[in-house]
Amino acid sequence: MALTESNMLPLGTLAPDFTLPDTVSGKELSLTDIKGENATVIVFSCNHCPFVIHINDELVRVANDYASKGVNFVAISSNDVENYPMDAPDKMTELAKSAGYTFPYLYDESQAVAKAYDAACTPDIYVFDAASKLVYRGRLDGARPGNDIPLTGEDLRAALDTVLQGEEIATPQIPSAGCNIKWKK
Repeated sequence: MALTESNMLPLGTLAPDFTLPDTVSGKELSLTDIKGENATVIVFSCNHCPFVIHINDELVRVANDYASKGVNFVAISSNDVENYPMDAPDKMTELAKSAGYTFPYLYDESQAVAKAYDAACTPDIYVFDAASKLVYRGRLDGARPGNDIPLTGEDLRAALDTVLQGEEIATPQIPSAGCNIKWKK
């Protein structure tokens, strides 16, 4: 596991479209299907990364707290499941249920979506406004496994509060950090 930071896709980038299978509902979902009225949070994730495991509970809390405010969440796993079978779709379904995901958990088998978003790590968090323009890419908060900083979701919550107020989110934004996406050879 190599600690990897976000690539920091340029702010203002339009959300690349996609259609992927949801391991929770069994349906094919597109960006249009999951887009929130006021904002959309896309999190590149996986099952086995200790950084993702560390934030899962808080990510679910943030998603639940903002659901009634027109903010939709989606998690996407793009890892190579041949070499990392714990990230396979059936395991994704199990994790989504046990972690209490109230949002889709999509499987990007071709890794094309991760590449389109320039995703680099898990978790890698993106916030798009109502017009599908990127307004935030960065971390949930300063907590990391073993650093004793409490999980609050403060960075993501502040970004969402700002976009919901129709204001521009302050820069610089602090990159997320975690395990690198497990790219196919």
